[in-house]
Amino acid sequence: MQEFGLKYGCNPNQKPARIYMENGGELPIEILSGKPGYINFLDAFNSWQLVKELKAATGMACATSFKHVSPTSAAVGLPMDDKLKKACFVDDIEGLDASPLATAYARARGTDRMSSFGDFIALSDVCDVTTAKLIKREVSDGVIAPGYTPEALEILKQKRKGNYNIVKIDENYVPDPIEKKQVFGITFEQGRNNFEINEALLQNVVTDCNNLTKDATRDLMIALITLKYTQSNSVCYAVNGQAIGVGAGQQSRIHCTRLAGNKADIWHLRQCDKVLNLPFLPSMGRVDKDNVIDVYISDESDDVLTDGKWQQYFTQRPDPLTKAEKQQYLSGISGVALGSDAFFPFSDNIDRAKRSGVSYIAQPGGSIRDDAVIKACNDYGITMAFTGMRLFHH
Repeated sequence: MQEFGLKYGCNPNQKPARIYMENGGELPIEILSGKPGYINFLDAFNSWQLVKELKAATGMACATSFKHVSPTSAAVGLPMDDKLKKACFVDDIEGLDASPLATAYARARGTDRMSSFGDFIALSDVCDVTTAKLIKREVSDGVIAPGYTPEALEILKQKRKGNYNIVKIDENYVPDPIEKKQVFGITFEQGRNNFEINEALLQNVVTDCNNLTKDATRDLMIALITLKYTQSNSVCYAVNGQAIGVGAGQQSRIHCTRLAGNKADIWHLRQCDKVLNLPFLPSMGRVDKDNVIDVYISDESDDVLTDGKWQQYFTQRPDPLTKAEKQQYLSGISGVALGSDAFFPFSDNIDRAKRSGVSYIAQPGGSIRDDAVIKACNDYGITMAFTGMRLFHH
């Protein structure tokens, strides 16, 4: 297949639309089900690059959940404890522990379920039955992977009455080293960002504290590879093999740090006992639970706790999760890794990162205020590495 016609571009008025190989060659994909659209393919090709690079860097099965050309999360296939399974709504998935690919997607989807609603999924490995069963029950636009077992493919084809977007990509495809795009009828050309993110990139530790553990190194690589395919400016928090907070497309870096930090805090709070034990009505589905949990954790919890409201969601009125309780719970968090796609110009980013349990940071460095940022890390006992490489993505 050299060309695939699309219904329209980013918006219905943008016609005609298609994807094709400019050199006249074959597209490196097979469409096994559905008819993906313009934004679907943007998500698919960006997300595939992310999981391919993440697997090359870690050697582990991995997955990502994409929305509007940025990842909501990315994760590797580490085992999940009971609390994490419950927080991610996968504690009922049979055989989950036996499939690293399924645990990778369970983590990626479960990190920011509000943002992942209607996601496009990328899988680093051939999709197995357990992963397909997990995908089948979530609201999603499509999936891209290097292959699917016959049983997994049949499960996925049942989604959307047989119209679910399933894309198979040639895992050996290598794009041209020069890429082009047009804006306002003007062609832009640049070399592809083939910069490799690996452990060697983290050797330039500039802080007094230099205890960069193996797990922290893995999490920093996850954060940085996630950022490589996140709309800039961007900041990513990661821990225990998954990105837990992504701040994308903000004009100010501190706003990226705050946005991503708030998401990381919500991810942690979803695992506290008070949230895990909310007395939901048996009729409540996962999507509705997601919405209620998000409000319950927020400062607007009265929207689901006042008389006349709580009866719609709970068998009995739960006690509020107070600000003091949230602060106490989050104060016990540590070991979180943080990556930034460009340097931190002010130490306020470090102040905010510390409040979300950050112990490790990787950023390019190169600001005239590097000394102030390093000092803030030293004051907090944070280990920080300068990578020397910016990761802007637009």
